Amino acid sequence: MAVSSPCIGICELDPQKQICTGCFRNPDEIGAWGSASDGQKKRILQNAETRRQQSDKN
Repeated sequence: MAVSSPCIGICELDPQKQICTGCFRNPDEIGAWGSASDGQKKRILQNAETRRQQSDKN
């Protein structure tokens, strides 16, 4: 089964953190998504989830 994009349609980069406020990916991860393997996508999702959890704590 293919790994689904975490994009939720809120495509806005935080100017200081350079992280999308919707999906919590950085610009490199967003750009690489289309050609990334499922393994790479899973790592991107893990990184994004870590960022999301850290932002919840702030």
